[in-house]
Amino acid sequence: MLESIALILIILWILGLVSAYTLGGFIHVLLVIAIIVILVRVIQGRGL
Repeated sequence: MLESIALILIILWILGLVSAYTLGGFIHVLLVIAIIVILVRVIQGRGL
């Protein structure tokens, strides 16, 4: 479930960059959280 949330956040961030409509720093904070979640899952050996 965390991987799904992370993937959705990354997609929303990319769409925000493409459409030039972002919520300021908030979307970048969500991106960092998503990347951290993915890294933790990979380090724990559960993979994506």
